[in-house]
Amino acid sequence: MYKQVIVVRTDLNMGKGKIASQACHASIEAFIKAQKECPEVVEKWLREGQKKVVVKVNSEKELMEVFREACLEGLPCSLIRDAGRTQLTPGTCTAVAIGPEREERIDKITGRLKLL
Repeated sequence: MYKQVIVVRTDLNMGKGKIASQACHASIEAFIKAQKECPEVVEKWLREGQKKVVVKVNSEKELMEVFREACLEGLPCSLIRDAGRTQLTPGTCTAVAIGPEREERIDKITGRLKLL
């Protein structure tokens, strides 16, 4: 089984729409990266229904730790920095997406995190 996990910071007190847009940015960026790095995994994920799970962290430090671990594991991932046009200061790290990839590979990093 394959999935993509999107990790969102809750300490920024973003509105629901802002959270949704940041999660979407992360998802698409990681998907594009995965298409280049592991197209066969992407094809399997697409056939399985594109499972996505959204979880939360409470700080930039936690978000960066998740991103660092995903990079070290060689997983397709993205880190989103806000453009600063609405609610946040430009460059604020808001979300990370990991995958699509095998569930067990992603769960090693995000399995302890709570659903958003």
